Amino acid sequence: MGRTFDGGYAEYTCVPVRQVLPFHSQLDAATLGAVPEMLQTAHGSLTRGLDARSGQTLLVRGGTSSVGLATAILATQRGLTVLSTTRDAAHSDVLHRAGAAYVVLDDGAIAEQVRDVVPGGVDLALELVGAPTLRDTLAATRTHGVVCFTGMLSNQWVVPDFYPIDYLAHGVRLTAYAGDATDLPADVLQTYLDDVAAGRATVPMARAFALDGIVEAHRLMEEGGAGGKLVVVL
Repeated sequence: MGRTFDGGYAEYTCVPVRQVLPFHSQLDAATLGAVPEMLQTAHGSLTRGLDARSGQTLLVRGGTSSVGLATAILATQRGLTVLSTTRDAAHSDVLHRAGAAYVVLDDGAIAEQVRDVVPGGVDLALELVGAPTLRDTLAATRTHGVVCFTGMLSNQWVVPDFYPIDYLAHGVRLTAYAGDATDLPADVLQTYLDDVAAGRATVPMARAFALDGIVEAHRLMEEGGAGGKLVVVL
């Protein structure tokens, strides 16, 4: 809802059956509400966007975002080696707990740091920050590697004066992912919920609000830096 199916706020709603996934869980409503879109984006980026395989190296640019953390968890479970970025070294432990083998401090130019860890460049990269860092992310990726543009945490969506021959790292493939609910199989959702309940995975949730706190929730979201999902429980 709110993206591929119009509407976001409702006490009751009627949606197409293809937008609904069955699951069973004893997790609380706030935690359950924080999972689906985050998980769909992470899973879809890894599968449709990157075709990630065991043994590959993956750079997650924007690693402390909810999608970044979920991607690290899923990628580690698939047997990938994950490098995750953060602008704040204090977040390193969070990234390691999500499965990142290496934490890269992001000052806007990380390609050299990444290649210090993986000399030829990473096999795969997930771009969650957006247009300002895309070129540097491409430079951190090996020849014939793949970069998937999924997120716009910077709120900058467009690369100005984009000239592919000059902009793209030669031989590095650039793709994108947005996706919809049909990209998240029910068994992937169920497994993730089971992993959360068992402590094998986490849901990066900053705060839950009652309906009368929705204005504050929007304020925090627009200011940025919440450090996780903001959930409104009806």
